[in-house]
Amino acid sequence: MEAKAVAKYVRMSPIKLKPITDMVRGKDLQEALNILKFTPGKGSELIEKVVMSAAANAENNHQMNPDNLYIAEVSANQGPTMKRWRAGARGGASRILKRSSHISVTLMERE
Repeated sequence: MEAKAVAKYVRMSPIKLKPITDMVRGKDLQEALNILKFTPGKGSELIEKVVMSAAANAENNHQMNPDNLYIAEVSANQGPTMKRWRAGARGGASRILKRSSHISVTLMERE
């Protein structure tokens, strides 16, 4: 049995989120939450929120034991990019890309 949670259109680049997802992939739930709690930055807070949601889904919807859960899959994929413009030199314009991400977490129960 597996429990999933997804956060879509998160306003942070996946390049900033992927190193944090690599730190917690395959870890036990409690260990992963401790890692995320003491990792600085906004990205760890966003991923922690999705992990907590997946844990709540596992406990409430699938009657899984939270002590036996581990993070089977975690990914931060590219979402839509907002294109913006800033005034540039000599009357031109320079482009600004505001990237977003989709964070997904899958928890499974150890045998």
